[in-house]
Amino acid sequence: MAIIKPFKGIRPPKEFVEQVESRPYDVLNSEEARKEAEGNEKSLYHIIKPEIDFPEGTDEHDPRVYDKAAENFQKFQDKGWLVQDTKENYYIYAQTMNGKTQYGLVVCAYVEDYLNGVIKKHELTRRDKEEDRMKHVRVNNANIEPVFFAYPDNAKLDEIVARYAAQEPVYDFIAPIDGFGHKFWIIDKEEDIQAITKEFAAMPSLYIADGHHRSAAAALVGAEKAKQNPNHRGDEEYNYFMAVCFPANQLTIIDYNRVVKDLNGLTAAQFLDALRENFVVEEKGAEIYKPNKLHNFSLYLEGKWYSLTAKEGTYDDNDPIGVLDVTISSNLILDKILGIKDLRSDKRIDFVGGIRGLGELKRRVDSGEMKVALALYPVTMKQIMDIADTGNIMPPKTTWFEPKLRSGLIIHKLS
Repeated sequence: MAIIKPFKGIRPPKEFVEQVESRPYDVLNSEEARKEAEGNEKSLYHIIKPEIDFPEGTDEHDPRVYDKAAENFQKFQDKGWLVQDTKENYYIYAQTMNGKTQYGLVVCAYVEDYLNGVIKKHELTRRDKEEDRMKHVRVNNANIEPVFFAYPDNAKLDEIVARYAAQEPVYDFIAPIDGFGHKFWIIDKEEDIQAITKEFAAMPSLYIADGHHRSAAAALVGAEKAKQNPNHRGDEEYNYFMAVCFPANQLTIIDYNRVVKDLNGLTAAQFLDALRENFVVEEKGAEIYKPNKLHNFSLYLEGKWYSLTAKEGTYDDNDPIGVLDVTISSNLILDKILGIKDLRSDKRIDFVGGIRGLGELKRRVDSGEMKVALALYPVTMKQIMDIADTGNIMPPKTTWFEPKLRSGLIIHKLS
């Protein structure tokens, strides 16, 4: 059963929120963060990408950079750019993209739930990335950025959220760059707080949608603090970490596509012939073709789009991993024909989030940088939950959630 609790969020005053809020640390590089924060001393990038306060080229993993994050976090509080709420609340964070809104509950999730598998993951994490985020949590003694969870649909929670969402939001802004809308409310009524806690307590599992490394880091630091405290009781704030939890049916997962530098020594004709062994190949011409169902792919090669439909018997619909289009394409195209064995390390392949559109695939092939592009039909939230429930792990670069959570709307202190 999922254990959650309310918390005293640290938030920007309304008049500062649009200066403080930022994109998550891992969706942009140091140079982009430096540019976005230019002339804005209140930008959260000074805390989550503090290398921007050092000369260009400074290693983001330099110990001085982590120390600068903590210094800046304290400065933001001293100057009143971030202020802690006086009581423990839950919060609602709503995001609107392309006319569709998803409503998340901001809660503190339980470290032990992550360690014992109540909070389920579907991706592997890398130890170096975990350690980077652990250092950031340790030095700030806080979860500066939330993780992104999904929960099974729940009518009672929908009703509570709808009631607050009908009121005036605390924050309401359109983010720069992507133009997505963001709204925020405080759930401060005790009966609603208790009802939310109770509904989560009846859920067998929560699911990490996005932020596997942040989840791992937050949980591991919490467990570390428990071991270091000789008077550990189990109810300390470090036993919890901040998450925004969305009902599974509201989430949008978009395609995560592939571009490859060469055809592994084959001509275009030979490559298409090789594909025909396991796929029905249809030429679609110069007009962009988007996959229209599971097991249908689109391919862009030498100025033409093709539809590829996997033949019966080339996949197993009863296998939660084997049924995935990323598995089919990895096994039957990337590995078998193009000789790409390891998606994580092979330099001949790159990945393009579907938010950029299929035009970006065409551009990269037409420029000569890449030889061929492959677009996949997006996975569903049900597939992700099935995989997590069966203890399986998805292949790399499978899911792309959009919109991303903005950082800086709320922070959770570990003490």
